[in-house]
Formats: sequence, C-alpha cells, structure tokens
Amino acid sequence: MPTNFLILIAAIVVALIVFRALLSLLKTAISTAVAIFVIVVILTIFGFSPQDLLHEVTNLPQTLKHLVTSGK
Repeated sequence: MPTNFLILIAAIVVALIVFRALLSLLKTAISTAVAIFVIVVILTIFGFSPQDLLHEVTNLPQTLKHLVTSGK
C-alpha cells in the first residue's frame, strides 16, 4: 500500500474523532443552556429575578460552609 493512502485514511479517522468530540461538546453546551434557561423562566414565574439567582450562586460557598459548621 502506498504511504499516501495510509496517511489519508489516518487523517480521515482523526478528523472523524475530532468531529464527534466537538459534536458531543456542542450537545452538552446546548443542553446545559436549555436547562439554565428553563430554571430562570420557572424562577421568574415565581417572582425571582435572574440577579437573585446569581446572588445565591455567588453566596453558595458561604451558605454551604454555614450549613456544615452549624451541623456540628
């Protein structure tokens, strides 16, 4: 077999692997974005703003630390 043919087959296999990895990454990013959007919409229905959610997320380490230390 000529070496050019082997290199072509290897390049196609590598390209397919990279394409599948990027496709998987894109699917994960889209599903995460949809989940966050649904959570924000549900919280908005209950009267909470996205800023309230962001505030709670930034205070999450302090809240968890308080829960752990108060339980002892």
